[in-house]
Amino acid sequence: MAGTLYLVATPIGNLGDLSPRALSVLEEVDFIAAEDTRVSVKLLNHFQIKKPLVSYHQHNRAAAGPAILRRLLDGESCALVTDAGMPAVSDPGEDLVRSCAEAGVEVIPIPGCCALICALAASGLPTGRFTFEGFLSTNRKSRMEHLQSLKGEQRTMIFYEAPHKLLRTLQDLLEAFGDRPVALCRELTKLHEETVRTTLSKAAAYYAENTPKGEFVLVLAGAQPHEERPVTMEEAVAMVEALRQGGTGMKDAVRTVAADTGLNKNELYAAALKG
Repeated sequence: MAGTLYLVATPIGNLGDLSPRALSVLEEVDFIAAEDTRVSVKLLNHFQIKKPLVSYHQHNRAAAGPAILRRLLDGESCALVTDAGMPAVSDPGEDLVRSCAEAGVEVIPIPGCCALICALAASGLPTGRFTFEGFLSTNRKSRMEHLQSLKGEQRTMIFYEAPHKLLRTLQDLLEAFGDRPVALCRELTKLHEETVRTTLSKAAAYYAENTPKGEFVLVLAGAQPHEERPVTMEEAVAMVEALRQGGTGMKDAVRTVAADTGLNKNELYAAALKG
């Protein structure tokens, strides 16, 4: 019988955020797969947990993933952890989860900290609908293409960014979207935690003069919805005429345009006869 892969969320700064259930799973599994074993061993030592560690990260996943899967298929249980937050979200653990799903290995998430959700909740921006965009490409052409594809996005957008790239990213966001509200969430759950609610232009100006410190989550307001202008009777008549030139009969053309525009069918028919 195959074992189980547990996706264990780890603290993003404050060790007190590791849940009792997560502790129990880490104590009970056969082995732990970690993004960086040097980071994870500190966490395990703090809670006096002694378990075999294997490395699983972006650069070794092609070899490490199948090795972990084989052990799971042989009946062992594994806890997958990242340096901070939820495994498999913007993380190579996604590949391991997919392999387990295809092989029929049970995957169980153990909830906990997630920086993007913490930042969204504290941002003061709309939270009902949002899109997580992760880290932007370091290649400026690819980065700007990515941002241009989001120009009409009305949902709140969330980005991760490192301090040394923050100013360039703020400038690119300002260029792509214009000046919008943004929340900059820094060092979440840590000693110097800070959430600044401002605009892109003010944030860019501030960090042009002040060196950013700590890891950032940027929560950016989405585009404002466009108010659709009602179609005039004159425009609707032109639409009817275009359909008629394409071979549609008068009544069918009027019926179609009236349904599309919300105009009164009889009034449109009368106007089309005059036009």
